[in-house]
Amino acid sequence: MASEAQGTRRKVVIERIFNAPIDEVWELWTTSDGIESWWGPEGFAVKVHRLDLRPGGELTYAMTATAPEQMEFLKKAGMPLTQEARVTYTEVVPHERLAFTQMADFIPNVKPYEVATTVEFDTSPQHVRMVLTLDAMHDERWTQLAVMGWESELDKLAKRLSR
Repeated sequence: MASEAQGTRRKVVIERIFNAPIDEVWELWTTSDGIESWWGPEGFAVKVHRLDLRPGGELTYAMTATAPEQMEFLKKAGMPLTQEARVTYTEVVPHERLAFTQMADFIPNVKPYEVATTVEFDTSPQHVRMVLTLDAMHDERWTQLAVMGWESELDKLAKRLSR
C-alpha cells in the first residue's frame, strides 16, 4: 500500500461546523499559540518550534504524550513519547484554504511516506464549515488511527472555540 503513488491514495474527509467567526478559527490554525492550544489528540501536548505560514514554509513542532493511556500505547509500539514533526505548507489562502504535507516517519517498520492534508473553510455570518481532506495511511488500521487523532484534535478545537 505505502508504495502507491501520491495521487492514487484514497482520501478521507472530515467535516465540522464551528459557531465562531472565521478570524478566530483561522487564528487557531495559523499561529503558534493557536496551534499549541488544540493541536495533537487528547492526551498529547504540542510545542511549536517554528511557523512560517506561506507556500513552501514550514511548521515544526514536538508532540509529547502526557496521558498514561497514550504513553502506554507508544511504549508498547516501540515509539518515543515525544515526536518531532514537520509540516510543509503547499497552499495558504487566508480564511479559505490551507494545504500541507507531512512525513509519516514515525511508524515502526514502515518506510516513511508523505501524507497530504487540505483544510477548506466555508464561512457564513453565523458559522464556519470546515472540510478536512487527508490521504489515507498505508493501511486501514493506521488510517483509522489518523482519523481518530484528527477527530480528537477537532473536538479540542471546538472546545477552544466555544470558550
